[in-house]
Amino acid sequence: MTNIVITGCSTGIGLESALYLKDRMVKVFPTARKAEDVEKLKELGFKHAMLLDVTKPETISQVIDKVLEIDGKIDVWFNNAGYGQMGAVEDVPTKLVREQFETNVFGLHEATRQIVKVMRKQGYGKIIQHSSVLGIVALPMRGIYNASKYAIEGLTDTLRLELKDTSIYPVLLNTGPVESHFRKNAIKTLDNLDIENATFKDKYIASKEGRAKRVPFSLPAESVASVVHKIILTPQPQPRYYITKATYILGYAKRVLSTSWLDKLLLKV
Repeated sequence: MTNIVITGCSTGIGLESALYLKDRMVKVFPTARKAEDVEKLKELGFKHAMLLDVTKPETISQVIDKVLEIDGKIDVWFNNAGYGQMGAVEDVPTKLVREQFETNVFGLHEATRQIVKVMRKQGYGKIIQHSSVLGIVALPMRGIYNASKYAIEGLTDTLRLELKDTSIYPVLLNTGPVESHFRKNAIKTLDNLDIENATFKDKYIASKEGRAKRVPFSLPAESVASVVHKIILTPQPQPRYYITKATYILGYAKRVLSTSWLDKLLLKV
């Protein structure tokens, strides 16, 4: 039976992926950074749920060691943990940029480094990196999150080249708008800003009050889980998978439009 370790399973895509795969004969090792969330996972039937905070390298090592002790291998590692710090580039303090990168980039990099060593030793494996449509194009008021996802793209594209002569496959998921707790949690990050003195104060207040634009082409979190399952079943998966119409549309626009025309389109999204 194929096994998979998933980071960030407290809610949303991580949790839905764990539940989806569990029902399809995949051995799931879900992880979360809070003890109470690990207990909730165990109550849902995941007896091998474990504590993992990607900003704490020792917890990554502990999970890897435990899975190898239980199962002797790690077939797939899904770097799903992450969050989105909202706000215009000029309004977000550099301290918050560091915090965003600590989880979305440095944590993902640390987990990737550690699991690559295991997969080299066992001779195979798949590493799924949760990027975003915002790793392909940028949207205003999301600059810090955009930057973290662009970084993931660069790391994974490079890793793929470095692993070319192996049976280890890094895979990027370019997820568009998905129904989960992500957006709600992202809006909460506006509280980290000095809104009263911010340049885009009115936009932040509108978002907090639910008056922002409705996101088109949204799909349920299961749409991501089904792609993860497809990757598990595919001996040699593609380097990247687009999820939602928004990703296909904007990904195509990035390839065919000039920068100025692309900017005009993105300002209307």
